[in-house]
This record gives sequence, C-alpha cells and structure tokens, in this order.
Amino acid sequence: MAEPIATGWDLGGAHIKAAQMDAAGRLHRAIQIPCTLWRGLEHLERALAILDRELLPSELHGVTMTGELVDLFADRREGVGRLIDAMLAHFPDKQLRFYGGEAGFLAPADAKARPETVASANWHASGRYLAERGATGLFVDIGSTTTDILPIANGAVHCQGFSDAARMIVEELVYTGVTRTPVMVLANSVPFAGQRQGLMAEYFATAADIHRLTGELPGDADQHDTADGRGKSAEESAARLARMLGRDLASAELAAWRELAHYLAACQRRLIEEAMDRVLSRGLLPEAAPVIGAGVGRFLLPEIARRLKRPYRDFADLMQGDPTLREWAARAAPAAAVAGLVSSVIPA
Repeated sequence: MAEPIATGWDLGGAHIKAAQMDAAGRLHRAIQIPCTLWRGLEHLERALAILDRELLPSELHGVTMTGELVDLFADRREGVGRLIDAMLAHFPDKQLRFYGGEAGFLAPADAKARPETVASANWHASGRYLAERGATGLFVDIGSTTTDILPIANGAVHCQGFSDAARMIVEELVYTGVTRTPVMVLANSVPFAGQRQGLMAEYFATAADIHRLTGELPGDADQHDTADGRGKSAEESAARLARMLGRDLASAELAAWRELAHYLAACQRRLIEEAMDRVLSRGLLPEAAPVIGAGVGRFLLPEIARRLKRPYRDFADLMQGDPTLREWAARAAPAAAVAGLVSSVIPA
C-alpha cells in the first residue's frame, strides 16, 4: 500500500506554492509556479491544473493563502471565500482544511465564516511548524514581495500582530522582497557618477534587476515578466535600472550599474535589518538564538545575521529530502509547513 501523503498549499497573489510530505516529515514534492491571480480566478484554475500533473496522489490537503489581498476581490472576506470555493471546485472529493492561525485547521464552512483568521496566515504556519519541532530563533522569510519576521521560543510563536495592518505596524511584516519590489521604494536618492541623484517614481525596474546585477538572485527565482517586458540578462537589467535615473544603459559602463545595484541591495538589507532589530529588542530570544532563513530572498540573511552577531540556520537544512526538494521547500516555506502540520492527522 502506498504511503499516505499530505499536500500543503500557499495560494499567493503572484505565485502558487505546493509541497507534499508524509507523516514522518519526508518531503516528496515542493513546487512554485507564477500565477497572476489579480487578472482572474481562471489563472488560479490553470495553475492548479499544472500543479496537479506534478504532484503525487493525495487525499488530505492543507491550505493557507495571501491571494485574498489582490484587487480582483472587493475585500478580504470575499477573497477568502472565493479562494476556498475555487479549491473545493478543483478538489471536490478530497479532504480540505484551511489554516487559521491559532485556531488551527478549519473545515471549509468554518473557514469561510472566519475569514479574518484565514486571511494571510501563511507566516504563522511556518512559525508554528518550527515551534512544534522545538526550534528557537528569529524566523525571517524573504519572498518575492514581502518579508516576514517572527520570534519563535519555548514551543510558541511570539507575534504581536496577526492582521497585515497590525503586523506592518510592529514590523513583523515588511513590504520588501527580492523580485517584485519596485526599485523606487528602496531609496530616495543614490550615489552615481560622483553625485547624489534622486530616483524616478516610476515602475521602470524591480528588485530582481538589482539582485541579478549583484549576482545573488538564483537564476530560476524571478518567475514573472520584467517591468518592461524585455529579457533578464545583466544588460537588460542594467538598462531598466538606468531608466530609474533618467539615463540610458550606454551612459555608463556595466560595472557602474553593478555598483549601483550593490548600493540598492545594501539599502534593502538595512531595511530588513532594522525591522529585525526592532523585533529582537523585545528581548524574547536568547543571545545565541539563530536567524532562521526562508524564502527565495534568504540569500540576504547570512550577512545580516553576522552583523547582528547571531548564527544563521537555513530552513532547507531543517527539512528531510533530497537537496533540490529542500531548496524549493525553503522557498515555499508556508506550503511545506502546512503540509507538515496537516500530515500529523494522516491515519497511521
């Protein structure tokens, strides 16, 4: 008889992530694909169909989400309800449970009745998964769009906020990520060609362009179109960055654009580090507690951890499975966490 497998889903506004895990905690699948949910629910349906072909048969599905935020929906209540309905329509014969933070997993009807507990609870799933496995540390998940910061100690998730608004106020949620964040929000002005110059308030370039030029962004990490719809080479990234300064690529050597990219990457690191400092200042973690890094942008964290004089642990190293699976599970930490949490209810 085949070993029972649980599937975890993280339904985002820009990506759909899925992971599969057995009751022993072994990964069997970990996948992320782009999904322009804001353009219509048919994009989610198409993504689910694609993922179906890659996943193993599974009766139990745990679901978390942030896609209820997209402007396809009038508000979060509508978004949560319609995403639940979409999952029920796609998996009519499966056991579906929706993650509701401290409330745990909810049946579909209960989840629809309590949208405030289900909306954007994916970060809590990651923290709870680590807490239940005895981890202590500052969990930081740097994704394509946002960064989650969460202290974990004594088997518990120590958050001051739960809603997006509350979490942004206390800097447990920082709206910066390594692919989709517009460059203009990272700095008001930059040093270039011996002068200080402001940036255009235009969507000409994104953080993906910056991290491609620094050489830190994994080659398969940026799954969406670029700001101008052109390619993703170093030269094309530099051309978009040049436009932020009202310049053309040919106005400076590629090395100058790389230097500018390093400066902007440092600005983003400082933004994340300052938020981490604020959360650490609560005094909930011992001095030796590590930074636990997840997300496609976790390459930013080892340097920040060194500056904070803390060890660094990678979420991938806490997973069981082959290296490629563990890498994708670290990028899709909430999906992996939900799979691990819901797998505990699989009958022996």
